[in-house]
Amino acid sequence: MSDVRQRNRARALRRIILSGSTTRAELARESGLSVASVTNLVSELLAEGLVMEGGTIASSGGRPTTLIEPNPSGAYLLGADVGERGVAVELFDLSMKRVDREFRGGHTGEPISAIARDLDEAVAALLERNPAAWNRMVGIGLGLPGIVETDGSGQQVLYAQSLGWPAIPVTELVSHDLPIFAENGAKTQAMAELWDGAARGASEALVVLMGRGVGLAVVTNGQLAHGRYSSAGEWGHVKIERGGRLCRCGGHGCVEAYLGADAILSDWRDAGGTFEGSGWNALGELLEANSSGDPEASAVVTELIATLGSALGGLVNLTNPERVVIGGWVGLRLMDTLAPRIEAAIRREALERPGNQFTLSASKFGGDTVALGAAMLPLNEIVNEPRRASAVS
Repeated sequence: MSDVRQRNRARALRRIILSGSTTRAELARESGLSVASVTNLVSELLAEGLVMEGGTIASSGGRPTTLIEPNPSGAYLLGADVGERGVAVELFDLSMKRVDREFRGGHTGEPISAIARDLDEAVAALLERNPAAWNRMVGIGLGLPGIVETDGSGQQVLYAQSLGWPAIPVTELVSHDLPIFAENGAKTQAMAELWDGAARGASEALVVLMGRGVGLAVVTNGQLAHGRYSSAGEWGHVKIERGGRLCRCGGHGCVEAYLGADAILSDWRDAGGTFEGSGWNALGELLEANSSGDPEASAVVTELIATLGSALGGLVNLTNPERVVIGGWVGLRLMDTLAPRIEAAIRREALERPGNQFTLSASKFGGDTVALGAAMLPLNEIVNEPRRASAVS
């Protein structure tokens, strides 16, 4: 297959999956190809079982027009949101609809060996419940908490300095016999948002991931920025106070040491707040106390917003985004009740011109975003190399 034809085919398949339903004529208009060329490409995708003909719609004249849709059972994909306390692995069909989900982990940080075990157990549980998906499984994508670097041999290696994990090839994280793809979790979140979320269609964007760790993906010219060795976007370890708080990475004054979940809740505890746990519910208690007028909680939240505004305002000056998207479980909690204040803080800390050229929104897919984006790593194997589809049909 020629490179041009392969690119056209990939573009057609991507559009069919993204739109959920389209027509041959619409594909031709969007791609600039002739209807005859698109018809040939669609025929190949139909033969491989990746797309199917759906219903019909009325046309301006003559016979009704047949809709082309992704074939949900044409292929299956696994996406994993890997954290320091466990993993959430999700099974998607080819329409990118979540079919099933499995969580493994606990309430405290785990060593990398336990995380690998969590991944294996979660994948095994999903495959046991969905045996028909195994024969059409393309692979698993991992959204990981650290730098995912490709070495000279083409092997992907995870470096999670802030978690104290040793460098480890990503293939050692899953023992099941299936292709493994990996990327930093903030970047997989951005992949989902670019695909059909809050960053869709954006040429320049910042996609922020706030959880126990703090991450960022920079979108420029519609593509993710990776840097020389893929560590671009390690915003959580940018220093915002010289000689400041000790960060988990071993440095001082990092963004994460002020805006990570543990830091936020520690600030509240130091201010006299009392709460249980260290996760979603605990952060919710802080925000509820703030809404109720508790002075200690309000002081913590005010300082949190100011710090976030300063940290993101600087990035707005550096990158001039048209959109800023905030996700992760901490980010979603904050955006749910504090979005107007966060937006005002960012604009106040940025230069006036770039500070008025972006829109702010929460991640569209909520807690599923990292896993959904991770599943797009194996999806890209089908989209970019359609000939491989025969291996899963």
